[in-house]
Amino acid sequence: MVWSRKPSKDRRYRVLGIRCAVDPVLHALAPLGLASAQGTALVVDLDDEAPSYPGSTSLAKLVVSQPRLSDLRPLRPGVAVLPNGSVHPREAEDVIEALVAGWPAVVLRFGAAQGLPPALLNVPVVPVAPLLPGFLHPSLAGAAVYQSLFPGPPPRLRGVVLPPLGRSHIQGMLTGAALPPRRWVRAWEQVWEASWR
Repeated sequence: MVWSRKPSKDRRYRVLGIRCAVDPVLHALAPLGLASAQGTALVVDLDDEAPSYPGSTSLAKLVVSQPRLSDLRPLRPGVAVLPNGSVHPREAEDVIEALVAGWPAVVLRFGAAQGLPPALLNVPVVPVAPLLPGFLHPSLAGAAVYQSLFPGPPPRLRGVVLPPLGRSHIQGMLTGAALPPRRWVRAWEQVWEASWR
């Protein structure tokens, strides 16, 4: 799954972690949106318990066979996704470090409760939550990314509020058949520029 987007020159980080513990669909889509905002980026799935992204090569396979040069750098502009393949991040530490060294931007999808290898402990993690109405409103401590579910002005929150996604956009991104909508990707650009420490 590779998507093409114009790269962004303004960013604070080269590597960001991302996590959505409360919504499995948003947990799958958020890393794709964050990576798309950079133009050329790699999504590495470190969540060995979530449903895996599609793909013939996986992080688990690279741990066993060692990555080739073509795995360690982009061959063309766009977003590449490396599925997990049922490997714990601690077992893949060397491979992850090699991937981070070769790609211009890397998004790491973290699971809800996972022990990370020492090299990843300093990676800033972006929390993501759906923006539910009324008393279901999320209460995340600190800055976060919120996915609007309905049109209209968002409440005042610390962080980034993403515009709503239509059903066809969600389905297209999950199947790899469609690019994320431009307005949604532009909102993700703010995430690379914000402070997440």
